[in-house]
Amino acid sequence: MTMRDFLLDDADRAFRCEVRDFLRRELAPRASDIEDQQDWSAVKHVVRSLGEAGYLRLMFPELYRGPLAKPGLTHATVLSEEAAYINYAFETTIATALSCAYPLHRHAGERLRETYLDPILDGTAIGAICVTEPNVGSDSAGMETRIDFDAKTNEWVINGFKRYISNASVADVYIVYGTATDADPAHAGMTAVAVPATAPGVRFPRNYTFMGRRGCIVGEVEFNDCRVPADHLLGERGGGFRIMRGMFNFERAILGGSGLGVARSAFDIATAHAQRRRSFGQMLGCKQLIWEKIAQMSWRIDAAELLTYRATKMYDAGADGKALMKEAAMAKLVATETANFCANETVQILGGDGITKEYGRAEQVYRDARALTIVGGTSEVAKYLIASRDLPDIRINL
Repeated sequence: MTMRDFLLDDADRAFRCEVRDFLRRELAPRASDIEDQQDWSAVKHVVRSLGEAGYLRLMFPELYRGPLAKPGLTHATVLSEEAAYINYAFETTIATALSCAYPLHRHAGERLRETYLDPILDGTAIGAICVTEPNVGSDSAGMETRIDFDAKTNEWVINGFKRYISNASVADVYIVYGTATDADPAHAGMTAVAVPATAPGVRFPRNYTFMGRRGCIVGEVEFNDCRVPADHLLGERGGGFRIMRGMFNFERAILGGSGLGVARSAFDIATAHAQRRRSFGQMLGCKQLIWEKIAQMSWRIDAAELLTYRATKMYDAGADGKALMKEAAMAKLVATETANFCANETVQILGGDGITKEYGRAEQVYRDARALTIVGGTSEVAKYLIASRDLPDIRINL
């Protein structure tokens, strides 16, 4: 057995082959349109195809209809890895939709799940998560968005401004986190609600232009006295932090897969070039400084894979919340740092070809990789989560 997929069983490996073939048929022919034209219709086509094939239900065993005996986060992460290998911008879209589906599945009432969850899993709707604000990034405790309950109308009233929101303006439903205030302290605190794009008081001021992940729509969402029915609450009032922590465990494991896909893509470009380019009478890969780069990339990818699929296997075995926080953070940290390392070394190995769009995807992979150590919690926050588990007797001050 090779190290590749060491923690996966035969059914998992067969699934990887299946989903890889699917994405080669559905995503690969549209990848250039997503990158060069930022073609949202191409993104939506592949999302619908994934939904029709049942791949967006992998996280939810009781809703899954495919051949896997035990579908779970491991398989969703394989899907993300294989999609990111081809086009990370597209993978961001589906990873965000799944991060939206996660709290809907676990914490929404039946009517809310039927209205929003089922369409996302069928690939006919897109979801988004609203956490980041102008003055709040990784420090979610400082959130300024207000979510208050109007007992007279039996509605939640949302006021706030969110930015860096993936799928902003194109999503059908937004999971919004904010602070609820109440005379009873037990009901105060971070709260989560589902807000449809059509709700009164929702605006999308602008979308952003990023250096990478072209084709992934990211922008701002503003809520001005936005009202949604009482049953759009997720979980309970003041229970949003627990929901968010579970969502972040899920998201960070998925981002481990994203990082692996980008790292593998860069590595394959680098090794192919090193074995066909001649320099000073030898193949480039014969040069000590080049094979040192290849070896450094190779062991990092293996380490990232082991940490990522350890986290997903733990989740599928029932670990979550605090029990998974460190392992999910390690997966995200190592895989995303590896993606950046591999993308940078690949550009260096290719030289001029690595920074020229006309000579391949190395420059795109380099640009795409940079977001990975920021989104879903920065590398610095991941290190804090790891250290906080290892230093239980003290409270670390960020």
